[in-house]
Amino acid sequence: MEKKRLLLILLIIGTAFWGISYSVTKMAIGNYSPATFLFYRFLLAVIILTIIFWKYVRETNFESIKIGGILAVPMFLGIHLQTIGLKHTDASQCSFIAGLTVIIIPLLKLAIYKTNASLKIWSAALTALAGLFIIAIKEKFTINLGDLYTIAGAFAFAVYLISVEKHSALKNLLYSIVPMFTFCALFTFVLAITDHNADWFPQNNTFWLGVIYCALFSTAYMYTVSNISQRYLSAERVAVIYLFEPVFGAIGAFFILGENLSWRLLLGGSLIFAGTIISEVNFKNNKLSTLIGKN
Repeated sequence: MEKKRLLLILLIIGTAFWGISYSVTKMAIGNYSPATFLFYRFLLAVIILTIIFWKYVRETNFESIKIGGILAVPMFLGIHLQTIGLKHTDASQCSFIAGLTVIIIPLLKLAIYKTNASLKIWSAALTALAGLFIIAIKEKFTINLGDLYTIAGAFAFAVYLISVEKHSALKNLLYSIVPMFTFCALFTFVLAITDHNADWFPQNNTFWLGVIYCALFSTAYMYTVSNISQRYLSAERVAVIYLFEPVFGAIGAFFILGENLSWRLLLGGSLIFAGTIISEVNFKNNKLSTLIGKN
């Protein structure tokens, strides 16, 4: 119980880091290549985590590397797609849409494992989709390109969390963390060298400060805590904790970028949040099934 409570607190702190990272990333990238930014972010994270988890790095075997590669694909896609989305949409809007991951997970499990989704899951999904519609659909029923990237990224993150849940039940993922980020660094490096407009050494302190912040807090800290947590918490419950992220994201965008919190964002975000709460309510007992007390 104590371990779950500690992990819960660490995850919530991590969601604050994540939420703020939307604004930090948007400022840092500017007109630079997202792939170059992500390459440096992952590379620095690999260096930091290699030092911290040297004991596990020394004992890394082929199986750990293979699992790291499997997990790296959806995580890389999720981060890359949402980083591109930030170039085309507001940071606060991106963070709320990214919260759809919590609804996507049970729906993907339904499709993959053929499990019957309960009525509350469908109700939650429809409520969240209504919120997404309000946020993303603009005049003449058009949708922002950045929103599409963010939605695709949310699907990738859902696949990542399901994969972590599956593998953490069988293996200690601490052995796969450094290989996972190494693969991500490799993927972003390949993308960066194909971008002929990429600036490899930006003369901009904001760019490098953004790399350091995201590498330390959004990548090394958050994904390590997340992977450890999923030995004790399900993918659905970890994703629900992630719902703190858009709250911190909106606050960060307001204070850091000066973004306005429009009625669309507030109403749509409230519906997405309501959808996630519905997905966690135990209607039989008429109470919210807590993340801490439930195994």
